[in-house]
Amino acid sequence: MGEQTQYHTKHYDEILSYLKTIPGKHVTVQDVCNHFKGENAIGQTTVYRQMERLVSEGKVQKYILDGTCACFEYVGSHNEEHDENCFHCKCITCGKLIHLECEEIRHLQDHILCEHNFTLDTSRTVFYGLCENCRK
Repeated sequence: MGEQTQYHTKHYDEILSYLKTIPGKHVTVQDVCNHFKGENAIGQTTVYRQMERLVSEGKVQKYILDGTCACFEYVGSHNEEHDENCFHCKCITCGKLIHLECEEIRHLQDHILCEHNFTLDTSRTVFYGLCENCRK
């Protein structure tokens, strides 16, 4: 038998449906598990497996934070609209994660490549500081 056929399980469908309700929001595996507490509980291992599958299918983007913590963002069935060169800002006080869509940062990325021969891993590029609310 050749290539393994991918099929949709109940948990896959439930997780995908949940993620579709929060496009653009970053969630951790624990956030997904917390959403499915109670009668519809889904185990952490199952959530990890399904999130990785969704990443491999291009429906979810994975970001690595703090060197170890991963968060995920639903980007849709067709990733053409999603900018893979995405940067993030993370508040060191409240933990809020902000998508950074900024042409100036792209110029910095190009500069680092051209002048320093170094490519940034945008799935791991996070700027740390204080969000607007925490600065007040």
